[in-house]
Amino acid sequence: MAVQLSAAPGPVRPVSARHFVRLKLRVMGNNFRGQGWRIALFVIGSLVGLWFAASGFFVFAAPGLADGGRYALMVAAFGGGLLVLGWLLLPLVFFGVDETLDPARFALLPLPRRTLVAGLFAAALVSVPVVAVLIALAGLVLSAWLLGGWSAGLVGAVGVLAGLLLCVAAARAVTSAFATMLRSRRVRDLAAVLLAVAAALLGPLQIFGLAAVREADWERLTGVAEVVGWTPFGAPWTVGIDVAQGRVWAAPVKLLITAAALGALLLWWSRSLESAMVGAASAGPAPATRAVSGGAVAQLFPRAAGWVRRDRFGALVARECRYWWRDARRRANLITIGVVGIFVPVIVNLGGAGFSVDSGQGLATGGGEASPVLVSVSMLFVGVLASITLANQFGFDGSAYAAHVVAGVPGRLELRARFTAFSTYVLPMLAVVAVVIPLVLGEPGWIGLTAGSLVAAYGAGLAVTAFISVLGAYALPETSNPFALNTGAGVAKSFLSLLAMVGSAAAGLPMVLGAALLGDVWLWLALPVGLGYGLGAGLLGSYLAGDVLDRRQPELLATVTPRR
Repeated sequence: MAVQLSAAPGPVRPVSARHFVRLKLRVMGNNFRGQGWRIALFVIGSLVGLWFAASGFFVFAAPGLADGGRYALMVAAFGGGLLVLGWLLLPLVFFGVDETLDPARFALLPLPRRTLVAGLFAAALVSVPVVAVLIALAGLVLSAWLLGGWSAGLVGAVGVLAGLLLCVAAARAVTSAFATMLRSRRVRDLAAVLLAVAAALLGPLQIFGLAAVREADWERLTGVAEVVGWTPFGAPWTVGIDVAQGRVWAAPVKLLITAAALGALLLWWSRSLESAMVGAASAGPAPATRAVSGGAVAQLFPRAAGWVRRDRFGALVARECRYWWRDARRRANLITIGVVGIFVPVIVNLGGAGFSVDSGQGLATGGGEASPVLVSVSMLFVGVLASITLANQFGFDGSAYAAHVVAGVPGRLELRARFTAFSTYVLPMLAVVAVVIPLVLGEPGWIGLTAGSLVAAYGAGLAVTAFISVLGAYALPETSNPFALNTGAGVAKSFLSLLAMVGSAAAGLPMVLGAALLGDVWLWLALPVGLGYGLGAGLLGSYLAGDVLDRRQPELLATVTPRR
């Protein structure tokens, strides 16, 4: 904005939207200057965006290329509706990525609200995601052109441009309305956890989606698509298809719906812009503090660790319990265990994608009946998945592990305390899995089998990961992003996870052999044998790996300390 505030002769030109666009381009150029890695990341991101754009283009253009007018409306309404929904929700997760669009940066400039909204809106259109989405949506224009000629394609192009403006306005209005809340560290951590949930659900949702497509009632879906097409979520994307199918009168009405929604979003954005610029100052009075009870020592023990004794072991357990609850990276791993722990056994034991919903018989499967051996294998996978979360448990601490080295915490005590704190959160989730899976399969008598197999696999996995976490630790970046890794750490993480999974699976294999060789007798023996095996393996692993940890504490600290 220095161009407008300079002392150049002549009248000062009013600030317009193009100045915001130039400002954003200049800031982006300055960020790239002398930063080769940033340029490389930008190029890689652009290529990835183009790949997704090309994929979306062919998806949206498929009805026209295949002359499938029956599916054109559904693709436009559902695909466009998901696109609008994504632009509404994703900014709540990724707020702050594009800091040049943060309204708080313009709080001290004497700019009218209308000028500020117009400038920020124009600057928001200059981005790789917008270009990628525009390329993908060009498939709708091509589809309408092939189905209804140039007039349908022209109307479709107008609708696509209006819909893209609607998406960007929705994203900016949401971020401005919730700007104060989104600046909170806790809310950012919650957003990271929600992203972890979404990532864990991608596989199960894909399998359920494929099954739903095979069993879909296309006539009913066509009716739903028509309804969605009359909402702001689908109106701009379906105007070209309407013209191609002879409903010319619907195009101007839907464009008016889109224009009204766009105007409402811009008005909402304009009204919420002040609070966004003020930031935390408008957040209201601070909440009342809770009364402290139980003394200072008791306050160091969170509710999850209230049962442990007040000694060195209890202090370590309390510390780990608090970190597993508050650290977004650790919470993301816990949520992944809970989500995958339920869906993977259900999918494996119900024949994968071969299941469907039958109105007369309920849940039907396309594969064979579940067997104790197959259930044991799936429980082995869940138990191993839960345990390998600790394969880099010291990497979560980073340089904070120095306090343990200085205090001379014994390695055996350290590992037992970490296992105990982690199990405080994991074992209840495993108990839910052990009960839910047999009930879903219609075999409640297998609850002992699933519980014993889970505990055995989990305890054996803890024994293996105890050694891997001491001998193969690596540093994590100092950020709350659960997916952030230092350069080169991705390969290390993949190798350690694979090594831990193979070793843990081999250690838990006796439970699968017992189910295969002993038959119905194993249904009664699995629970006591699994409890003893898992507890014994965990204690033995902490005992042996603790000695290794005592000898490697300085080297481990140097390994997990992030390099600046």
